[in-house]
Amino acid sequence: MKKNLFKLSACALAGAALAACCGTGASGPQHVSHEALASGFVTPPDSIQTSVYWYWISNNISKEGVIKDLESMKKAGINRAFIGNIGQDDVPYGNVKMLSEEWWDILHAALKKATELDIEIGIFNSPGWSQSGGPWVKADQAMRYLASSETRAKGPQKFNAKLVQPTDSFQDVRVIAYPVPKDDQLTLNASNGTITSTPKVADLTKITDGDQKSGIAIPKGGEITIDLKANAPFTARSLTVKPTEHPLGAQGELQVKEGDNYRTLSKFDINRTNTALNVGFDQFAPVVVSIPATTGTDFRVIIKGANAGSGLAEVALAAAPRVERFSEKTLAKMHPTPLPYWKDYQWPVQPAVEDAALMVDPAKVQDISQYLAADGTLTWDVPEGEWVILRMGMTPTGTTNSPAAPEATGYETDKMSREHIASHFDAHMGEILRRIPAEDRKTFKVVVQDSYETGGQNFTDGMIEEFKTRYGYDPTPYLPVYNGIVVGSEEASDRFLWDVRRMIADKVAYDYVGGLRDVSHQHGLHTWLENYGHWGFPGEFLMYGGQSDEIGGEFWSEGELGDIENRAASSCGHIYGKTKISAESNTCAGNSYARYPGVIKQRGDRFFAEGINNTLLHVYITQPDDRLPGVNAWFGNEFNRHNTWFSQIDNYLTYLKRANFMLQQGLNVADAAYFIGEDAPKMTGIVDPALPTGYQFDYMNAEVIEKYMDVKDGKITLPHGTQYRILVLPKLETMRPELLAKIKELIEKGAVVMGPAPSRSPSLQNQPAADQQVKAMAAEIWGDVDGVNVKSRKLGKGMILNGMTMEEAFATIDCIPDLNIPEGAPVHYGHRTLDNAEIYFVSNQSDETIVVTPEFRVTGMQPELWAPTTGVIRKLPAYEQKQGATAVPLEMAPYESMFIVFKDKAGAASSTDVAANFPVPAQIADLKGPWTVDFADKVRGPQEPVVFESLTDWSTNADDKIKYYSGTATYKTNFKLDKAPTDENILINLNDFVAMARVKVNGQDAGGVWTAPYELDITDFVKEGDNELEIEVVNTWVNRLIGDQKLPEAQRTTWTPCSPWTADSPLQKAGLMGPVVIESVTYEK
Repeated sequence: MKKNLFKLSACALAGAALAACCGTGASGPQHVSHEALASGFVTPPDSIQTSVYWYWISNNISKEGVIKDLESMKKAGINRAFIGNIGQDDVPYGNVKMLSEEWWDILHAALKKATELDIEIGIFNSPGWSQSGGPWVKADQAMRYLASSETRAKGPQKFNAKLVQPTDSFQDVRVIAYPVPKDDQLTLNASNGTITSTPKVADLTKITDGDQKSGIAIPKGGEITIDLKANAPFTARSLTVKPTEHPLGAQGELQVKEGDNYRTLSKFDINRTNTALNVGFDQFAPVVVSIPATTGTDFRVIIKGANAGSGLAEVALAAAPRVERFSEKTLAKMHPTPLPYWKDYQWPVQPAVEDAALMVDPAKVQDISQYLAADGTLTWDVPEGEWVILRMGMTPTGTTNSPAAPEATGYETDKMSREHIASHFDAHMGEILRRIPAEDRKTFKVVVQDSYETGGQNFTDGMIEEFKTRYGYDPTPYLPVYNGIVVGSEEASDRFLWDVRRMIADKVAYDYVGGLRDVSHQHGLHTWLENYGHWGFPGEFLMYGGQSDEIGGEFWSEGELGDIENRAASSCGHIYGKTKISAESNTCAGNSYARYPGVIKQRGDRFFAEGINNTLLHVYITQPDDRLPGVNAWFGNEFNRHNTWFSQIDNYLTYLKRANFMLQQGLNVADAAYFIGEDAPKMTGIVDPALPTGYQFDYMNAEVIEKYMDVKDGKITLPHGTQYRILVLPKLETMRPELLAKIKELIEKGAVVMGPAPSRSPSLQNQPAADQQVKAMAAEIWGDVDGVNVKSRKLGKGMILNGMTMEEAFATIDCIPDLNIPEGAPVHYGHRTLDNAEIYFVSNQSDETIVVTPEFRVTGMQPELWAPTTGVIRKLPAYEQKQGATAVPLEMAPYESMFIVFKDKAGAASSTDVAANFPVPAQIADLKGPWTVDFADKVRGPQEPVVFESLTDWSTNADDKIKYYSGTATYKTNFKLDKAPTDENILINLNDFVAMARVKVNGQDAGGVWTAPYELDITDFVKEGDNELEIEVVNTWVNRLIGDQKLPEAQRTTWTPCSPWTADSPLQKAGLMGPVVIESVTYEK
């Protein structure tokens, strides 16, 4: 009957070679038979996973509950669940404490039931969602930082005394000594000058007394000007601002008086607003500013915009140089928000210090660790002169796994130690494996690592020895730099800290992520990781994800979260050759129960276009009992069996599975690879110059360039076949010589590279030879290309470009847009390539119907529409072959998405008119009513069916049982067809409803509707004459929750711990509003 539509039957699917659709080839796009592609799209195979975070919140669990949860998942089509044991203070705690015998019994029941149902299980590798810790982690296995105590001694003398232990929990690393540099403790204070302020503040001298525990409050209004007047000319080289132990956010400015005016030496931000340990183990770390040597008698420090309740403990204008922002550079204080952008861990070059006597000479630093006794007593012959003695060692950062129940909380495990990660695995995952019989946990396969939110560390066991091996120089003389002391030079000190941060990032990737992966493999498990961090992430997001078996991003249903996380995940997946790229999908906050699939679709489609292809829904909270709507939290959409529309979620999940299936085929197509640089930490890259519409990109890191990148047929090529037309370098002055040498080799082989020439290495390794190598190679590569007068030159078979826009660069290499989209069109796209097909995902990101004619970079092939909401496949007869592209007119409903597939050779197009591809249906019946409506919930709704003469919003009904109804209701009516369909297709259009609908025609299930266009093809279900119609509509819990607030507590039928709804909250539109119409449409054959 539907001669020009293709929708395979279950019988046809059984014989399809779906195995051909898995994985990618080793050296290029895979081959998938057209039949297998179509059948896998219509009915996605079980290998396409729809996952959930399955949160067991605040010990509210039961054996019966987890079994019912799993049964509901199986019925809905959820075939993977990641168990997270989460503690939330705003959710009343239940009685089943984590790690109790009852908890173990419930976990056993869950894994056994999942095995019976063939639902794959992942378990978070620690209690809480971040990150890897628990009560079993000892202090010497925890994340640690380098702490120190300082003692001064004058020689020559025999020193014999106990050195102060910096913290209670402490592991000695080194005791070092160095000669006191010139003017080491000289500051401008009350002993050599006068200090005044505007407005006047009592006890102002407290900010220059060297006591970090005393200070002043910043006056109301948040502004203070501090004038420091020296008795004699004073030469300043650094300023240290230490807040009191209260959050402080302000802008600072340092000035010097010259003549009658003040000149600004530095403007700086003071951001100590977030004092959580996961953004810095030094919660109130000093802000240090380095300035060129400046001599004067009148200096001024201006503080503006300070928050209420903040204060200053110390304002030290010093003659001695200090390492600018050393607290940030040692990760003692990290970015205070969840979204550190590309430049947030980059700092300007510090001014050179003109007098070497002001700095520590690394050659004069002595390692005197051998003279320290176990009780902390140092016995040492002090050489002549004044010496600083530093007792340096490791102490825990204090961060813990979270959010977790108190009994399941402990130190976070060292992220730079494979040994400690293995011990952590054994204590938690290993205990699961020991306690639960193998036959009852066959589907437990995944060790889960959520987004990193647990802060930085800057030291670990054996770090000095490994540092020497890695960089070829001894870090011991440079350890004072951890305290902001300049060793060698400002440049050398910064380069040493660059090496430290890079080593931390590398070890977090290889020892933490790689270590957990390897120990998981030893036990038949594999790892799943969100490859970024929101709070204190110390790694490099691409390398970090590259070491995990699977990776994932994250996005919220609204807001900005996801805007950088998903590109981080998709780029990592594309460059490290990972077929499945997940996303923690549709996280949210507030407005509990108000959302439903139709309103969260837009963001999901956006990130499908960016490369996400393996959906993980956030969140399924376990329901321990039958209270409704049940346990929830302040976060997450309610993808659980107690939510009203969960009964129809299978239609939404089928859409997700179809999209995931298609987006896992072949290889991703992106023209540009944007190099993120070598600096660390790094959570995202930068797209500079901006990428024009119609092209896709990935972020690229140094590891993949150096180890895996090659050139094939003039394209930058990775081992698994992914290719790029151009590598874009960021606007940085630094690059290590090893990387630059590889880039030179790639260009000579035929690669196109764009960006400025580096002038130096960021590292202290192999200096000064490294800088000399960088300069020499840069001259060989860039030659006279300065980005202004000369913008390109050939080198070997390739080309170097600089100073161009991306439009100019693409024009230079004759690379037209992959999808040429009319300017301003709200269209996002993604492209996968097979050796016998091209698959484009196209999404309308607007709430309006659009007509658009994109040009696909495909020639000589027939366009087809593959609709993921319905599984319908049909040819599009209208298109136009252009130079290097095919223009296809499309009409897209609000937020609609579709696949445009090219797999067959094209004949002559019959039209170029959008109406040929999307003919306007003719209305053949308007089902005005009456409708008999049966409300399924007899407790909360009408007990008998109700007749609606017309379709109206339930929330406007006079009957409170309908007005405040939440749940499912079935609408019934009849309609007549004069004749059975022949060549035409019969559609039903529901037009308007909230939130989801399922349609039956003549007793047969015709499918579900949950997003625009709100129509279904019912051709196969209608007949000539009378036809019976049932429309099952389900709304959200919102109206019932509001209605219950108007009732005495004893009469309420709902319970949920986190509800924003009150008796005065506005009701949500609900039910079927229509108009419901029957339409006829004829598609061109």
